[in-house]
This record gives sequence, structure tokens and C-alpha cells, in this order.
Amino acid sequence: MTNIVLSVLVVVHNEEGQLADCLEALGFADELVVVLDKCTDGSKAIAEKCNARLVEGAWEIEGHRRNTGLDACRGNWILEVDADERANEALGQEITIAIEGLAEQPADGYFLLPFDNYIGTRLVRYGWGGSWGVSAAPRLSAKGAKRWGEQRIHPSLSLTGPRRWLKTPIRHNVDKNISDMLQRLDRYTTARAADLRAGGDIGGLGGNIRRMFSRFGKCYLSRKGYREGAYGFLIALMAGLYPILSHLKARLEPNGE
Repeated sequence: MTNIVLSVLVVVHNEEGQLADCLEALGFADELVVVLDKCTDGSKAIAEKCNARLVEGAWEIEGHRRNTGLDACRGNWILEVDADERANEALGQEITIAIEGLAEQPADGYFLLPFDNYIGTRLVRYGWGGSWGVSAAPRLSAKGAKRWGEQRIHPSLSLTGPRRWLKTPIRHNVDKNISDMLQRLDRYTTARAADLRAGGDIGGLGGNIRRMFSRFGKCYLSRKGYREGAYGFLIALMAGLYPILSHLKARLEPNGE
């Protein structure tokens, strides 16, 4: 079997609307692995057309399905890309050069990749954080250097080996519009509430009210969301609402209903 240097992993749930564009941009991969989580749309056919190796199943915990994907990859290095993200040719070239530069060393550690985050057609650079988007993340890792945690939403990460940086950003189509953003907030807080209930400690109302204001302040002021005008205010608002809504759902909807 030909040596597989770079695997690209895409984990999806019913992403037929944007999966083709995502996969077609990943021609620089030696192997393409797609994890299909409870997919009932045309995602499987799209992945097959792009010659991806498929892993099908049903996972409640986000970390579990991502770890399943990491285990399925056969490359020395693994790049994780979501369906709403686009890795362009320049990024592929930079990854290839970076990996080749380490070819004579055992594959270890990870690379942080920067993100260009878009709301609709607007590039929004400032204000991300507080469980509401990131400006960089460890998406390229050596086989075995990365494991996801047990959470349903925003699982924790365990990383080993040296940390390195790449310069070319991944384009992340975060939200189409404000309605899309509000729907995402509802999904995220429902999943977070389930994690809080499962952990047995949902926190207190007062503490989460304080977190609401502190997260808003960090995103709008410390992370310079104010430079984005109304978009920065929206991001800070969503980041602030995330913990208090998660707490209230866990407290007032104990059965997740």
C-alpha cells in the first residue's frame, strides 16, 4: 500500500448543502476520510463521489465521533476540516511543505491554523471567543497526538508534542445571517445543557449572570469586537448569552425537553 502521509478528516451530519464544495477543495490529501453521523440526506453519495473512505454510525458525544474519525485515518498527519470550512490550494501547499520539512523526524506534535470567519459575505476578524468561534485552532496533528474529550459540544482537547503554526487561514462560513446565528445558539446551548446535567453540576444563576457580562466584555473589548461594529456586538452578545442560556435550559428543562 502506498505510504499515506496526509489524511484529511471531515465529520458531518446532514451536510449535503455544502459538503461537495468542502471535499472538492481537498485534492492535496493523500487520503480523504468522512465520518457520517446519523446522516439521512445525500451526504453519503457526495462523499462517495469524491472517493472518500466512509465511516458510518450514530454518536451522541461529539468527542466520540471525532475520535472515531482520527482512529480511522491512516496518515502520519491528520488535517480536520468541517463541512462549513474551505481549505484552499495555498493552505494545501503550506501543509505539504511543513510536513516535508519534518519528514526525517518522527511525526509528532500539532500545528495551529488561523481562521477567516465569515458571517454571510462579511469577513469578521475580531471578537471571537467565549465558546462562540475561534481565530485559530490545532487542526493539523500527528497521528496519535490529539484526542477529543467527552463533551457533546466544544469538547476538550488533549494534545501532545511540540506546537507549531501555519500562516494560511481556513475560510470558515460561520453563519449565513442573524437567524442562522440564533439557531446555532439554540443548538449549542441545548447540547451544553445536556453536558451540564450529565456532569451533575449546572452551576448557579448568579455566577452565570456574571459570566454573561464578563464574556460579553472580553469579546467586545479585550478581543476588539468593537472594531467590527454591529457584527462585533452580535458576536459578544451570543458569547454572553451562551452560559446563561445553557444554565437555564439545564435548570428549567431537566429532561432536556
